[in-house]
Amino acid sequence: MNNVKKSYRKGGFTFKQFFVGHDRCAMKVGTDGVLLGAWAPVQQAKTALDIGSGSGLIALMLAQRNQQVIIDAVELDSAAAQQAQENFIESQWRERLQVFAQDIVEFCTQRQHDYDLIVSNPPYFEPSVSCSSEQREQARYTATLTHQTLLDSARHCLAPDGLFCLVLPYDVGEKVEAMAHSDNWFTAYRVNIRDKATMPFHRMLLGLKREPVVAQITTLVLKEADNTIYTEDFQRLIRDFYLKY
Repeated sequence: MNNVKKSYRKGGFTFKQFFVGHDRCAMKVGTDGVLLGAWAPVQQAKTALDIGSGSGLIALMLAQRNQQVIIDAVELDSAAAQQAQENFIESQWRERLQVFAQDIVEFCTQRQHDYDLIVSNPPYFEPSVSCSSEQREQARYTATLTHQTLLDSARHCLAPDGLFCLVLPYDVGEKVEAMAHSDNWFTAYRVNIRDKATMPFHRMLLGLKREPVVAQITTLVLKEADNTIYTEDFQRLIRDFYLKY
């Protein structure tokens, strides 16, 4: 979902406090990543992990929102990992951000500690028609990172009272949530997202915990009826990031 109005410096996107270069990444800066980075409950976290970090967008947003959190980013694609590292070095939070260019399963076996918060904007399409490049196929399809592998990896890396947050298409999110429940995860937060009030849900923000908890379920509408203005709720979410707000 890439319908955010972009503020370009060549090859990337300029936010209020940082720049994200993404010209070497298969998946560019888009609304999905912005939603997760602006929403994920990071305020109490001391450590965070971004799985499939891409350009490093979500990690940078979390670093801006919590001035103490230490963030590790794992990205399998070497070109994207290198660009994320460059984005981190350019930022004012460079000493709290680190990229690991490796598979998440391998990373989990070598990690130094557990994480209070894990976030992911994961691949969500089942393998079908080939993409124009292996890099883009890896970013879009679940062949290299299935949802079960993602849940297993999060379980291995998450602190006992930690939170695992994802952004997914709504129908995929329902399936992943059901899969998680069958694997003894519990829904802590769920934000059902629609583009306009008259449209069906098309995205989901999902927060999972390993301990029983009462789920907080809310709805977010992104645009007003005329389709040209973001709603006040969405503006409030992105105000610290988008240049025009």
